[in-house]
Amino acid sequence: MKRKITLKQIARELDVSISTVSKALRNSPEISEDTKQKVQAFAKLYNYRPNNIALSLKNRKTNTIAILIPEIVHHFFSKVIRGVELVANKRGYNVIVGLSNESFSKEVINMEMLANGSIDGFILSISKETQQLQDYHHFNETMSQGMPIVMFDRVVNEINCDKVIVDDFKGAKNAVNKLISNGCKHIGLITTNDYVSVGKLRTQGYLEALKENKMNLEADLILKLEDNMDYEVHLDALESEIEGLFKANEKIDGIFAVNELYALSAMKVARKMGHNIPDNIQVIGFTNGVLSKHATPSLSTVSQHAQQMGETAADLLINRLENDSEEEIYQTVVIETNLIERESTK
Repeated sequence: MKRKITLKQIARELDVSISTVSKALRNSPEISEDTKQKVQAFAKLYNYRPNNIALSLKNRKTNTIAILIPEIVHHFFSKVIRGVELVANKRGYNVIVGLSNESFSKEVINMEMLANGSIDGFILSISKETQQLQDYHHFNETMSQGMPIVMFDRVVNEINCDKVIVDDFKGAKNAVNKLISNGCKHIGLITTNDYVSVGKLRTQGYLEALKENKMNLEADLILKLEDNMDYEVHLDALESEIEGLFKANEKIDGIFAVNELYALSAMKVARKMGHNIPDNIQVIGFTNGVLSKHATPSLSTVSQHAQQMGETAADLLINRLENDSEEEIYQTVVIETNLIERESTK
């Protein structure tokens, strides 16, 4: 009997990436004919089946759902998990947590492993690498087998499924408008590369606030940080980048950062360089994690209402699991943000 094989094993045996294997199996024009033939022949030899979902398991209900997140040591994701568990447990479901560690291949492997009859559906936030590659085959394959998906926070428009998001654009715009109304004239932005959807939308909110207030866009005030560096581990590298932003822009009097880590690091660097917060530099972040409340000074921040996002996502998934209708009408629920003012702004 031929052994069962997974995407990961095929990739390892042929010394190619998981993305290459998945595209070759789908006859993608991005892959050379030679590679496609090798991958397809190998998959046929070992009787590969996408997701390993047996038809006999399709209608078996486990009353278990999975939440797949990009990182575990993050206040936002821990609050989302809490919201999912509150609703799931109340409605008679168990919850399994999976971790992608911002990796496309780990995301694919997690879904392949769990979507074999272990769970009934997924709640997930997409990894940075998946958004960068724009390869979403594993979502479509999972849903084609009758397993529903609900995306939250980081979502992609190309996938037809239920989604839960916050208005990142509006939240960022309101934050920058607050800095402007407080008298800031030269507002710096600390953000991610644009392929990360939430970072892109928050950057757009910053730009729109400047435009509406007829303020000139100063390109030097925008610091886009590379995602190949784990700044939570290499804080010195993050602080060095931010210090460079301050040194290059001595008139800077406000900072909007797209996440809590960037905002808190900006405050630390500003104070180290002799600035007073909020007297000559005001700072607003995004997320409202536990550190925002206990920083010195405490951080003004945009709240994403993470627990509410988790609760909403769980209700959407369980409602779909318990609804016998096959009508494919999907919802995108937008949760409003709000600005929590603390000591880092006037």
